[in-house]
Parts: sequence; C-alpha cells; structure tokens
Amino acid sequence: MEIDWKHFTDKIEIMPEVIVGTIILYVLIIIYTRIFGLKSFSKMTGFDFLNTLAIGNLLAMSAATSSPSLFVGALLIGLLYLLNYLVTLATFKSKTAREIMDNSPILLMRDGKVLQENLDKTKVTADELRGKLREANVIRLHEVRAVVLETTGDISVLHTSGDEQMEDFIMKDVQGY
Repeated sequence: MEIDWKHFTDKIEIMPEVIVGTIILYVLIIIYTRIFGLKSFSKMTGFDFLNTLAIGNLLAMSAATSSPSLFVGALLIGLLYLLNYLVTLATFKSKTAREIMDNSPILLMRDGKVLQENLDKTKVTADELRGKLREANVIRLHEVRAVVLETTGDISVLHTSGDEQMEDFIMKDVQGY
C-alpha cells in the first residue's frame, strides 16, 4: 500500500492565509460577543442554538476554505449576531413575539406519574425518559416532582427524597403543569 503524501500537503501554500484568517475571525467573534453579549452562545432558545451552529460553521468555512471569503465570513457572522440580538430583543419586549418565536417547555412527568400523552406529543420515548431519570440519580419514581422537556431540547428532572413542594415560579411557563 502506497501513501499519497499529496493528500497531506495539498494547498500547503495557503497556510499563512488560513492562520491569519483564523486569528482575525477569532478576534472578531470575541469583539462581537462583547458587543452583543454572551447569550449569543447560549442554548436558551432554538434561535440561540441555531446562531451558535451557524457562527461555528461560518468560522470554519471562512478560515479553512476561504469560501465564503474572510471579509464575507466576518460580515455574515456579524449579521448573525445582530439578527440573534434583534430576535432576543423582540421576544424580551413583546409577548406576541415571544409566543410566535419561542416554544414552551412541556411536562413529561408529574409527581411520579409519566404523562404518556405528552411523551407522544414530543416524540420522547420511554427509554429516553428512563435514561434521563437515571442520569439524575432517580431511584424511585415517587421522588420525581417533575420532568420537563425544555425549549432547548434538554430534559430537566426535578426530584427530592422528602415531601418538599415546588414553588410555582419554577413551573410557571411549563405546559401541562
């Protein structure tokens, strides 16, 4: 078997541009994050998560392939930050915008009882639910106060070994509570 060394050295002549481009984009992302805030990289909403994925993809494509070019990549990344900021601002200031753009968390279990209708609606399987319960160190279902499918797709398990009741504030926005 013969190794094709060209595969490893092809386009090595553009390495200086790749290094400089990566540094420039990295610094720009730091600047954009300082301007628009750390929430730009959060997973609090689907829009935040989409923004993070798109920025990472553009960073990699612009730095490694020059397509889009460094300038266009920097501009597109800045535009994504701005759009995410505007969506965040709209949802913060307008209940209507919040209802249109944000999903609501949904209850999957309450007081130790599995809510099969909500599992079906969210396409979460019983196996996935059991896995999340094990991750949360639940050993008895009656200890589970609530299991919530969050807007990010994460599953939160709220449990206790005592008889403590949850405060309404924690579950205020959860469908089915």
